Amino acid sequence: MYDIIIIGGGAAGLTAGLYAGRGGLKALIIEKMFVGGQAATTYEVDNYPGFSERISGPDLMMKMEAHAKKFGTEIVYEDVIEVDVEGIKKTVKTNKNTYQAKALILAMGANPKELGLEKERKFRGAGVSYCATCDGAFYRDKVVAVVGGGDTAVEDALFLSRFCPKVYLIHRRDSLRAVKVLQDAAFANDKIEFIWNTTIEKILGEENVEGITIKNVKTNEVKDLKVDGLFIAIGVVPNSDLVKGKVETNEAGYIITDENMQTNKFGVFAAGDIREKILRQIVTAAADGAIATYAAERYINENRW
Repeated sequence: MYDIIIIGGGAAGLTAGLYAGRGGLKALIIEKMFVGGQAATTYEVDNYPGFSERISGPDLMMKMEAHAKKFGTEIVYEDVIEVDVEGIKKTVKTNKNTYQAKALILAMGANPKELGLEKERKFRGAGVSYCATCDGAFYRDKVVAVVGGGDTAVEDALFLSRFCPKVYLIHRRDSLRAVKVLQDAAFANDKIEFIWNTTIEKILGEENVEGITIKNVKTNEVKDLKVDGLFIAIGVVPNSDLVKGKVETNEAGYIITDENMQTNKFGVFAAGDIREKILRQIVTAAADGAIATYAAERYINENRW
């Protein structure tokens, strides 16, 4: 019997584990593959407080892992296959073991949708990005492309126009899905050039992104476009299938919590990119993890375990 079980070893899960261990709680982090989550695939981070010099995503996550372990939090690498959130005791079954805890923190994160192009994963962090807020400052004075037509894509294009002299916004249709206020701002921005009815066929370059091959879906015209970076903003998928129908989620599958990270099930909390919120960054995931553990500890104390 653990005090807290944390599913997911990204920034949210590791911070939750750190706060649990430091608070004298018996805590277990269950991670499917390797700790770090999306942050571990980030080439460089320069907006995490306290690290004024750039640090690689994997290095930052290794420091978080070591910090959590320092205070006694256990980490196991197993695949969670079933979760029981009903009742006082929360049960987590993996491909190897069954665990129980007084409280449960869901920190499974989310994954960006990919275009499915050759070299897309190879160049992630070397010209391919899924987060303009995270990586935009690295492309100062460079030419970039954003693919997508929703709010996020247009917001990314507007954000990147602060740093870049030219931002191509590539969309497979002839109109945007973004809200009108964002569209108006983008259309009024002379740094943003719209490329309509177009898909990306290929990413060009050897060691990093040097350009893209695009295709007009109406004329079938194919041409190369020289860019230094490609920002993919076609959606993000929360890793919430494990608890689908067990805790409340929104239409997109993000877990709904209150300001204390409490879900609609007592003793079950959610933290990080998996929950419904306005900004998904390493720092906000870490903050969520700290709050979730503090709230979970209060829940345990109030139920007089």
